[in-house]
Amino acid sequence: MTQQLPQVPSTEPELSGVRNFRDVGGLPTVDGRKVRHGRLFRSGHLAHATESDASFLGTLGLHTIFDFRNAADMRLEGPDVELPGVRNVNLPLTDPADGAEFWKMVRDGNLDQLRSILADGKAAGRMSASYRTIITQRTAEQSKVLHALAEDSVPALMHCAAGKDRAGLSVAVSLLAVGVERDAIEADYLKSNDPHRRYLVRRSDNSPAAMSPEVMELLSPLFDARAEYLSAAFEAIEQTWGTTERYLTEGLKVSPQTRERLRGRLLDEG
Repeated sequence: MTQQLPQVPSTEPELSGVRNFRDVGGLPTVDGRKVRHGRLFRSGHLAHATESDASFLGTLGLHTIFDFRNAADMRLEGPDVELPGVRNVNLPLTDPADGAEFWKMVRDGNLDQLRSILADGKAAGRMSASYRTIITQRTAEQSKVLHALAEDSVPALMHCAAGKDRAGLSVAVSLLAVGVERDAIEADYLKSNDPHRRYLVRRSDNSPAAMSPEVMELLSPLFDARAEYLSAAFEAIEQTWGTTERYLTEGLKVSPQTRERLRGRLLDEG
């Protein structure tokens, strides 16, 4: 029996405690189809969702929430608000110990310390490297996501902390798997830069000196969505597997049959 899915409008709600929420419906595929509205959503974490936010999210008919945060993220922000009847799957895409000292410096370091770890392109370089690492080393996690989406996990919401990097890559890979145009994937990814979507930078000292224009400029590469980061991920696919097709079939173990089920779950009738 065909599952009756809720009709979700393409206009975005104003959520007060959840950043960077959006429906990726409407994005075009290379063969002329579109991602169906109400099937795949993305956002920042749900730990601070208000009662009205949770009420709205409860109208989406969600089957599964994929949370790509690690234990350190959860200690900092808190666990997601629970939504009745929705399955929560935690698949950390970064190790809590990886970069712990770095992120402590981001929160607590003074200007000289921040210059030492972030200036002269080091911050952007770190971000590009992290995208490449997630692509090449987190294939098992991404494979689980695609197989779950193909089986029964739609409608789904993917999030990490900011909804930009780990969730951004998982959304991008899911969209690649169903044939969405790369330019459209990039355009959706870059929406995370919109002022009302951006992650709220947390520093242990919120004084003018600790949040000065120079500090914010040093930090900005870490909290930006930049096309160069996504390009680094796509380049990692090509350098490691040669083609997107081989990445999906050999790297992620996604068969043509599973991809066809994915397309049925996520795309319009065509």
